[in-house]
Amino acid sequence: MILTRGARATGAVLSAVLAVIVASWLIRDVDALGFGQLWRNWAGLYDTSLRVAPTTSGTDLVLFVVYVAVAVAALRAASAASALAVAGMVTLTVRLPGLWTIGSHRMEAVYSDDLRSRALICAFVAVAAGAAMVITAGAGRRPPVDSYERTPTGPGPGAGVLAFLALCAAGAVLIAWEIRQVVRDPEFFPDWYVGGDRIAQYLTGPPPGWATVMLALLCVFAGISAAARARHARPFGLVAAAVLLPGGVFGVVRIVHYDMLEHFGDLPTELQLSLLSSFFQLLAALAALLALAVPGPVPAPGQDPWAGGPGWGPTPATPPYPGQRPGYGYPQGGSGGFGPPPPPSQPPPGW
Repeated sequence: MILTRGARATGAVLSAVLAVIVASWLIRDVDALGFGQLWRNWAGLYDTSLRVAPTTSGTDLVLFVVYVAVAVAALRAASAASALAVAGMVTLTVRLPGLWTIGSHRMEAVYSDDLRSRALICAFVAVAAGAAMVITAGAGRRPPVDSYERTPTGPGPGAGVLAFLALCAAGAVLIAWEIRQVVRDPEFFPDWYVGGDRIAQYLTGPPPGWATVMLALLCVFAGISAAARARHARPFGLVAAAVLLPGGVFGVVRIVHYDMLEHFGDLPTELQLSLLSSFFQLLAALAALLALAVPGPVPAPGQDPWAGGPGWGPTPATPPYPGQRPGYGYPQGGSGGFGPPPPPSQPPPGW
């Protein structure tokens, strides 16, 4: 199935709107904090002397790249339905909790009324745009009318297995840390997952537990799809790996900043596992990105669409039509963080 021209234009416009929303918040944070200080906050290296709290996380930067890529894919490829669907689903996952968390007492104590009002409007627009992207991806599909229209392809056999192992293992690690979080700090439940005054979070982001569980489910779904070599596996897997990447990157940044590897043997067992999880998350995200970056082999073409049956047109063994190059016109290609594995570190009190 491929997208109609109208669906492709609609998807590109919706992706562009979401990219503009994210870019506006990123620009606000860079202007208020400076890129260097913003990067440190994304990595969990908080400066308690700051009087201005950031509104974004590293995931927002990844989402900006995803929205731009999806907009370009929708304009250039008729096989971008899966890319629109996964971008819309991730948008709903990230922005939906803001509808009830932006007005909490903790947010009132940290952010101004003007910022919270703008954030709430953006959350409503983003949720509506995300839902519209999913609907467009489903309602705007049609079968290709001839063999010249490219359809999406899944990953290759080896790439599918590698993506399955990387993404499903990363999802299992994330779920394991969430179980540990509930067992260790039950007093934060359910605020850890639905937001509340006891949990610190960024203005435009979801609660940490919500984000981690949703990312884990996306990784597992994308990994199983990659193992089955489904046609939607590449866009879903690429987005899952991209959103998984910031948690690993910033986890490793914290490890290097605090020289934890030099004293690894002296650390408690749980902290050792946390450090290893950060490295594993980074490696799993990179492995999935590399495995799914290249489309899988093109499937063998079926019967010529212009052949009317026995006696009509060439048979499969007949050479190509005059002037047609062998193989021309057949499908040639496909379409196309959240918190770190340990419980995400929170800003200092008062943020």
